[in-house]
Amino acid sequence: MGIDLVAGGRRVGHKVRTAPAGDDVYLKLLVKLYRFLARRTESNFVRVVLKRLYMSKVNRPPMSINRVARYMKGKEDKVAVLVGTVTNDTRMLTVPALTICALKFTEAARARILAAGGECLTFDQLALRAPKGSGCVLMRGPKNARESVRHFGHRSTPNSVHTHDHVKPYVRFKKQERARGRRRSVGFKI
Repeated sequence: MGIDLVAGGRRVGHKVRTAPAGDDVYLKLLVKLYRFLARRTESNFVRVVLKRLYMSKVNRPPMSINRVARYMKGKEDKVAVLVGTVTNDTRMLTVPALTICALKFTEAARARILAAGGECLTFDQLALRAPKGSGCVLMRGPKNARESVRHFGHRSTPNSVHTHDHVKPYVRFKKQERARGRRRSVGFKI
């Protein structure tokens, strides 16, 4: 018995979004615009942006000005595109003049970008300026930088049983998550 690849395999419970889940009117308008562009152009860039507009907030992680500036080194003439939020980084002393397109900018981030002589674009402005994404650098924030990810272990396999070692506990005392069933000295060890 194998996987029925003609029917798409057994990819259960991973429904691909075809629209954003929220009720944000402005996001729905952007989706309408980029759906049109995806249909009328052959651009891969537009398709990727559209797919990311559908994504949940967890899958649209924020990115600091510092990281954007680092990725844009040597590409200052291009537009940095981020389907997410651009945040400020107080550790960065001087902000270069960058043109950034994002869904949101924090107040401090917007002020610093504009003060440096840069530009903060929205996606509808980007669609007028670069409808096919030419001269754009598409980026994503670090998805696994959330604090909650530190608590996640991985599935144990017979060959690799140590996948849950060194995972941050949810409780204050480690012993509470290391009781019976987790220690050889107490009952048994998984």
